[in-house]
Amino acid sequence: MAASRHRRRARITAVAAAAAAVALTTGLTTGCDAVNKALDCVQTADSIADSVTDLQQAVENAANDPTQADESLTSIEKDLNKIGDRTDNADVNKAVDNLSKAVDNVRTAIKDGDNTPDITPVTDAAGELTKVCTP
Repeated sequence: MAASRHRRRARITAVAAAAAAVALTTGLTTGCDAVNKALDCVQTADSIADSVTDLQQAVENAANDPTQADESLTSIEKDLNKIGDRTDNADVNKAVDNLSKAVDNVRTAIKDGDNTPDITPVTDAAGELTKVCTP
C-alpha cells in the first residue's frame, strides 16, 4: 500500500514538474501573467497532491487520530480557494469544483461516523486538477 501511495505521489509530482517546465517555455511566447497563473496552478496542484497523500494516511490511521483527516481536508480546501481565486480557466474551475465536492463528501462521511470513507473520488479529482493545470 505504501508503494502505491509513493508511486501515485511520484506520478503527480512528475506531472507537476513537467507542467512547470512547459509553463516556463510557454511564457516566452505568451507573457508573464499567463506564466504566473500557470505556475500558481501547478504549485497549488502539487500542494493539493501532498494534502491528498496526507488524507490517505489520515484515513488509514483514523482510529489513532480522527482529527488528521479533518486537517487534511481543510488544507485541500484552502489550496482550492487559492486556485479558484487566481484563474479564469473553465477546465481548472471545473476540476476545482469536482475536487471541492469530493472533499465535501468525505467530510460529510466522517461527520456521519464513517471512519474509513472512500477517498477515491478525491484522489481522482486531484489527478484531474493536476492534468488541467498543465498549460
